[in-house]
Amino acid sequence: MDPELRARLDAQDQAIAAIYASAEKSRKYFLWTLIITIVTIVLPIIGMLFAIPMLMNAYSSALGGAGMLGL
Repeated sequence: MDPELRARLDAQDQAIAAIYASAEKSRKYFLWTLIITIVTIVLPIIGMLFAIPMLMNAYSSALGGAGMLGL
């Protein structure tokens, strides 16, 4: 094989390896961004779906069971 061609192929192999490493770093960055977003936004929203009804129940029972309509 021509030495010039071999040198170009080796340079391309190095460039492809560098691109792959960069793409993997980006993939891991986006994965952790997704995980942190889920933990900081989605999980508290799900928690509030359970906490708000319990708080409303405690509040209405503290008012003597009259509820929010005042009946």
